[in-house]
Amino acid sequence: MPTQRLQQALGHTFSRPELLAQALTHRSYGAVNNERLEFLGDSVLNCSVARALYDAFPELPEGSLSRLRANLVRQETLAEIAVALRLGESLRLGEGELKSGGFRRPSILADALESLFGAVFLDAGFDAAQGVVRRLFDPLVAKIDPRASGKDPKTQLQEILQARRLPLPEYQLVDTRGEAHDQSFIVDCVLTKPALTTRGVGKSRRAAEQEAARQACEALQK
Repeated sequence: MPTQRLQQALGHTFSRPELLAQALTHRSYGAVNNERLEFLGDSVLNCSVARALYDAFPELPEGSLSRLRANLVRQETLAEIAVALRLGESLRLGEGELKSGGFRRPSILADALESLFGAVFLDAGFDAAQGVVRRLFDPLVAKIDPRASGKDPKTQLQEILQARRLPLPEYQLVDTRGEAHDQSFIVDCVLTKPALTTRGVGKSRRAAEQEAARQACEALQK
């Protein structure tokens, strides 16, 4: 069954299966859903990732650690982990969300993953919940280059332009493609001085903007 496979992937078997069921229940399915568990899981996630970064990078200051954590706990990262876990196969969705492909929507997947962290916390305590988070996020932490700034591309681009006393970029939505549950956004990053336009594609407008900004940073640093 999907939930058995999911528990194996998480490394946690629920002693209270009703908590697992609630964590996998979207609000479109019924009144008893995962919204409160998501609230709890968000705190568990942030604390656990903060501890992982604190241990991994003892030389980094608070600001850099905060930026790294923000990149790790954002919706895009959570949704990618949820897809790897095949979490969508276990979700309980209302008829409308099922028809529109809600089991693939990044926001629903990310919220459900946070709900699972909250459910594990209630089921077995913080150490167990932290263990689940660390199992999923430690590989991502291990890939972080501590020599990098930890800043997202849009912030890096803004700082580069400000340091050179140049105008800030404009981000223009060029196109949106695909069905509502599986959209791709195309965004241009437009610089007036120097004259430069780069294009990013992503599963959200924010992700597309970040990709366009990353390309602009690379062009300016050549």
